[in-house]
Order: sequence, then structure tokens, then C-alpha cells
Amino acid sequence: MRKLYLAMVICCLGLPAFAQVPEPVTTSTEQQLENMTENNDDVETEDDSYLQQMVQFIANPINLNTADAAEISRLRILSPMQIRYFISYRSLVGNLVDVYELQAVPGWDISTIQKIRPYINVSMSVSAAAAISTRIRNGDHQVLIRASQVLEKSKGYLIDSSTATNFYPGSQQKVLLRYKYVYKHLFQYGWVAEKDAGEQFFKGAQKQGFDFYSAHIFVRKIGFVKSLAIGDFTVNLGQGLIQWQSLAFKKSADVINTKREADILRPYNSAGEINFHRGLGITLEKNKWQLTVFASYKNIDGNFVADTSQNQAGYISSLQTSGYHRTKNEAEDKHVQRQLAVGGNLSFKYRNLHLGVNGIHYKCKLPIKKTAEPYNQYALIGSSFGNYSVDYSYTWKNLHIFGEAAFTSGFDKAFVNGLLVSASSRVDLSLLYRNISSSYQSLYSSAFTESSFPNNEKGFYTGISVRPNDAWRLDAYADFYKFPWLRFRVDAPSSGTDYLVQVSYKPNKQLDIYSRFRAGAKAINANPDQLILSPVAQQARKNWRTQVSFKLNRSITLRNRTEIAWFDSRGPAGEQGYLIYFDFIYKPLLKPYAGSIRLQYFETGGYNSRLYAYENDILYSFSIPVFYDKGYRYYVNMNYDINKKMTIWIRWAQTLYNDENLIGSGLDEIRGGAKSEIKLQVLYKF
Repeated sequence: MRKLYLAMVICCLGLPAFAQVPEPVTTSTEQQLENMTENNDDVETEDDSYLQQMVQFIANPINLNTADAAEISRLRILSPMQIRYFISYRSLVGNLVDVYELQAVPGWDISTIQKIRPYINVSMSVSAAAAISTRIRNGDHQVLIRASQVLEKSKGYLIDSSTATNFYPGSQQKVLLRYKYVYKHLFQYGWVAEKDAGEQFFKGAQKQGFDFYSAHIFVRKIGFVKSLAIGDFTVNLGQGLIQWQSLAFKKSADVINTKREADILRPYNSAGEINFHRGLGITLEKNKWQLTVFASYKNIDGNFVADTSQNQAGYISSLQTSGYHRTKNEAEDKHVQRQLAVGGNLSFKYRNLHLGVNGIHYKCKLPIKKTAEPYNQYALIGSSFGNYSVDYSYTWKNLHIFGEAAFTSGFDKAFVNGLLVSASSRVDLSLLYRNISSSYQSLYSSAFTESSFPNNEKGFYTGISVRPNDAWRLDAYADFYKFPWLRFRVDAPSSGTDYLVQVSYKPNKQLDIYSRFRAGAKAINANPDQLILSPVAQQARKNWRTQVSFKLNRSITLRNRTEIAWFDSRGPAGEQGYLIYFDFIYKPLLKPYAGSIRLQYFETGGYNSRLYAYENDILYSFSIPVFYDKGYRYYVNMNYDINKKMTIWIRWAQTLYNDENLIGSGLDEIRGGAKSEIKLQVLYKF
């Protein structure tokens, strides 16, 4: 540890000055993203729409004097009760003259106002929807180019391509090119082109250049047309049981954030190749009614299996969601399936009541047929299927109830219902019950569940947030759930629990401390390699984390995290791990430069006691690596505003393992004990 402290001091003394950039990610959002990566088997999302949207709000803040509840909810910072209290306060006292008046809104504390402050204003001017010609001419253009590369060559690049069939034929660089035009929040269009590391470029399987292309046009507020989407877009319906394609958070220390809220149609211009629609969508709004219809047709990846026994073209054994087309097998899976989707929503809103009817139907070129594993008994099959639901919400005094009841075309049912209670100005409660049948299946969905997708789950969640004063905050939740049918690597019906308690202390703008303890137990096969049907055993996992952030002055912030994990500590395969890091963040005011440094040490007994840590990255990007075994990690971020139009970012990150000669597995295996990554980004605005 002495070497770690020494290295930190040396790096801090030698740090050059770097540019100030907006920071759209709060501490609670960091925890949400860490949890999402952990639950998705260490796969980080490539959907940066949330970060783009928050930066856009910094450039064009929401005017609280004219915004309705739907506009304010786009921030995903305030609870439905807080939004309701604000609308009522504004109706009672009129327009706000200064942002400091927000302290008088019931349910709004200093911490809430600090979180929302960068994204709002209280302008007295009433902004009308601009004419089409104004939207086309007076917006902002931007071009973004991003390239990254792991410097060490993995096994996939070292295999002799003349004798092998499974290797990476493309270059090691990952490249993203994005153009976007935006006029406030009313009009935007653009396109994205992306190539993953290992994919070819203008040759071989990628003769068209980039592996992935995306384009969109999106318009808001043209008369009774609330939104119009052409090209690539996302659809969000109800509480996510039948469709939710935008970034959606689940359990975290933000215990009241249990309700799904977003515009039904949203533009899509991220690099993820799966979770979006391609076609046309429109939302019409008149008085209390709103109607949305959309249609999409796109090619998707799948594992094709020839079926000559019945004289058919074949079937899809599984849909591929990685977006990788590097090896011969991955390239063969690209776009083998054709998917047509049509759907819509009809909703009615009267005062505090909302009712909505939703539906979506899919038609595929090839039927889906899963492998004959026991846990696939109720898997999605066939070439035509649909999901339909009713969603609702109602606010009465200090209570807000919401939910969604859904069923499939085969009448398999799913149900989610939640309650938010503002018990007092300093105490909030949340309750959520879900009951999703084992046979219920859906595509592109994300509800508030323990599983990644709403399927085969029953559970009850309760959370409480207590703010005894402006400095202290206590958040806690308990979640009890069970899976009535088998799951992957769980050969019997099972159950689990999840608890979290977090204490936060923020006495002023300079100091921010939180300490949390999280404990849970989930069932998994005890002997998966020895028996066809393995007995199932509960395995407990506990985490204790403390994070301190101190703003030394207007330019320098110091941050430290210490975390300990225990996995199945009473069992024969028990493991323990810990992680500690130090951040030095430099953002001078009114200077064209900024940057940050992290130094970290981690040590775990194995993969089961692994830990995650959110990392500051270049604009519109973040990194959440998984850490296990023993080693060090450091990174350096720098950015510089060359002029008012152009900004450059550079990031260097390296992980050093103490006792490892191989990192990773399969074609991603790297010989040696170091893994280094460099990332470069240029943003040009005009």
C-alpha cells in the first residue's frame, strides 16, 4: 500500500491543467449503473442516450415556469410526488422569480435542488413552439469521433488465419462516428456509424465499411403532433412489462425511484445494435387524450439452424444481442432474422388520473425454437407473438399509485403495482409488488424486477427514505422474491432476498459522505458440472462500502472509496474481497482544460467476490470494469477546449495483476499481467 500512496502523490504533483466539462452523472446514478452492469453479467450498456439527454438539458435547461409534469419527469431526478407538489405550488403562487423559491416546495430539500439545479431555470419568458424553418436553420451541429484500443493483443489477433477458422480478422480499434443536429428539445436528426474491435473495415464480411449504421429524424410539438420519429427510435410503454427500450434503473440507494417514466417515443442515436426500432412512430395529443402508433422493420442477429427434415428453411435457436460480428460464426449470425413490429398506446389523463392501453405485435421471417433444456420449457417460440397491457397511475393527497397489467397473445399474465407515500416532508415510502408468470415472455422489455427481463418472478419490495435534517439522509430497502420455475444455472424453483441500508452525510457543498451495507442471498446450482439436475443452494453475498468526496476548492475534488465483499462466507467455497481507490479531479472555472486521475488496489478470493467501480470517462461515455483476483488499476482523463467549437479528450487506463499470466478467456485471452486501453475523442460543434 505504501507504493500506492506514493504513486498517487507523484501523479497529483505532476498533473497538468485540464478542461471543465459537464458532469451529468450523480452519485446515485453511478450506483444504478454499477448495479445494472452486475445484473447483466458484466456487460456494460452502449446506450449513451441518457448522458446525451442530460448534457442537452445543461445546454437548454427546462423552464420550470412553463414545463408540465411530463417534461420535468424526463430528468429522472424527481419522484412523481415531488413533481406533483411542484405543480400544485406553482398553481397556487404563480411563476417563480428565482430558483431559491424551490426551497418552499413541499418535499424538496437542499439535496434535491442541488441535483436538479444544472438542468432547470425559472425564466419569465414564455417559449412558443418554433416554426419548422427556425428549427432547421437555428440549431447546433456536432460531429463526434471516438476511437479506443486495448494495446495488448489478445489470442484472437495472434491465431494464424491461414490454418484457423475462429479468429479476429479485423483491427484492434473500436471506432464511433456520430453526427447530430439539435434545435433545443424540439427537433433533431443525425446518424451513427460504429465498428467494434476485431471487426473488419471495408473488406471481408464488412465491405460496406462500418459494421453498424443508424439514422434518425425526431420532431416534437407541431400542433397536435406531440412527437414524430422517422428512422431509429425507442418505445417505452407502461411500467416496462411489454416494452421499455430506454435506459431503465432498478434497485439502488435511490429507494423511491421505482416507477418507470419516459416519453413513449424517443430518438435513438447510440451505438447499441439491438434495443431499438427502425421505422416510423407518431404521438398525437388532443386535450386529455394521447395516441401513439409505430411500425418497425429491421434485421436482427440470430443463431440459424437448418431444418431439412420438414423441408423448411430452418429456425432461430437464440437471438444474439452482443452486436459483435468479428469471427466467422458471429458474421454468419448477422441479420439472419427479419422482424416486423407494430404497436401503439392510447392514454387518457384527467387531473391526477392516468389510464393507458398498450399493445405490440411481432412477426418474424424465421420461427424461434429454443434448445430442449428444462429451463426453456416456457421460452419464447414461434414466428408471431404479441404483448398487450393496461397501465395506470393516480395521485391522491400524499399517495401515488401506479402499475401495469399485461398478457401475451397466449394469455400468459404479468402484473406490477406500486405505491409511493410521502409520509411527511422528510419521510418517503415506496412499495412494489410484481407477479409475472413463468410462461410470460416479452422482447425489449425492462420492468422493476430482480431478473434482467420480466419473466418467472414474484416479489415484494419496500423502501424508506428519511431526512432528519438537511445534512443527514437514511435510505433502506428490502426485497423478497421467488422464481416459480427453473432458470439458467438454477435447476429448481428458488427464492432470494436483497437488503440495503445507506447513510449519507452532506453538511455543505464541500463534503459528501455515504456508507452503505448491502446483503442478499440467491439460489444457484450446487454441483453444476457433476449432475444433470443439480441440487440448488442459497449463496449469500454482502457488501460494505464507504465513499468520501471532498471539494478542496472550486477547482479540485478529492474522492475515496473503500469496499469489502463477502461471498458465501459460511460455506466451503466462501470468498472475500476488497477494493480501495483515490480520485483527484481537477476542473478549474473559466479554463479550457480539466482532468482526473484514479489510483486503485483490489484483491478478491475469486470471481464470486468480484467488485465493480464506476469510472469517469470521456464525454458521453462511462466505464464500469469488473475486478477480481489481485492487482492495481489507474487511469488518467484529460480534455482541452481548442476553441469554442472543438474539444478533445484522451483517456489512458491500465490494470496490473500481481499473480496472473493470463487475462480473460477464449479469443479475448491476453498473455501477461497487464491490460492497457487508450481512448481518444474529438467533438466539433458548428
